[in-house]
Amino acid sequence: MTAGSDGADGAWVLGIDSGGSGVRVALARADGTARSAPAVSSSPAVTGADGIDADSLLALALPPARALMAAAGAARVDAVCVGAAGMASLGGDLRARLPEALRTALGVRSLALAGDAVTAYAGALGLRPGVVVAAGTGMIALAPAADGGGWRRADGWGHLLGDCGGGAWIGRAGLEAAMCAHDGRAGGSPALLAAARERFGPPESLPGQLYPRADRPAVLASFAPDVGRCADRDPVAADILRGAAAHILRSAAAVRPGPGPVEVALAGGLFRMGEPLLAPLREQAPLLLPDATLTPAEGDPLDGAVLIAGALRRGAPALPDDRALLTLMHWSDPSDDAS
Repeated sequence: MTAGSDGADGAWVLGIDSGGSGVRVALARADGTARSAPAVSSSPAVTGADGIDADSLLALALPPARALMAAAGAARVDAVCVGAAGMASLGGDLRARLPEALRTALGVRSLALAGDAVTAYAGALGLRPGVVVAAGTGMIALAPAADGGGWRRADGWGHLLGDCGGGAWIGRAGLEAAMCAHDGRAGGSPALLAAARERFGPPESLPGQLYPRADRPAVLASFAPDVGRCADRDPVAADILRGAAAHILRSAAAVRPGPGPVEVALAGGLFRMGEPLLAPLREQAPLLLPDATLTPAEGDPLDGAVLIAGALRRGAPALPDDRALLTLMHWSDPSDDAS
């Protein structure tokens, strides 16, 4: 079959992953027989008063998409999945403007607008049921509702209101223990104080380095690996990671579809910390998340976006259609009005 034909074997689909560090794009056959390497932008989409700016995202995604299409000889893209961090609360401009823009630019017939937690779910577990914990700077647990009525989520509320157990939470707790040691207060950690000095300089400079920063969560999360490296010799650091593991497991327990065995995929960069975090997760899981099998994620959010786009082209992904977290759109032809 040729690109753009009605057969799924010949159709091309596009996955777009928009996150805090940039935008990634991949082109693939709808049947999964071929896929490009990711094209990666050097900057993220802009977030303004109206949420994630659609023009900014398009400016970052369309040029690499067209380049990938030209290299593959694809005349059109039948289905696209855009996964964006903040889609649920900051995706108004994307929902309003991306559908027509992508139809015009790429000839799209089907579109999925997804939160990055949903693309992380699809990347980690595919389209099968289970629970995904996506943990990097933040932390969110997600699962399809048992009654098919959308998604169940726990946490993901940002570093001021939640994201408990995520990288920023671990980093902040580690820096608090460092400052306690600096002051001579109980609960301090000399090991974490030494690590904080090495990464940030004099402890007295930390407030000035943290509080004015728009990327404060990322700065806090940058200290999480230091907490992991101290955990094997420092009981305070080890306790912080046990607390993080407990938060992660409780969030997963809050969204599990029901009693009985459940697969829980651990997705995101935080789990690259390895045994300092994975060991307390395994240790506490029998009590806090019984009958769960903890597994590493099979893929990342861009993998999930490509998978959803392919499933959308072949019919519809076996995932809940939810206005906030996953919105599906179809057109019989690019020139028709949106259905």
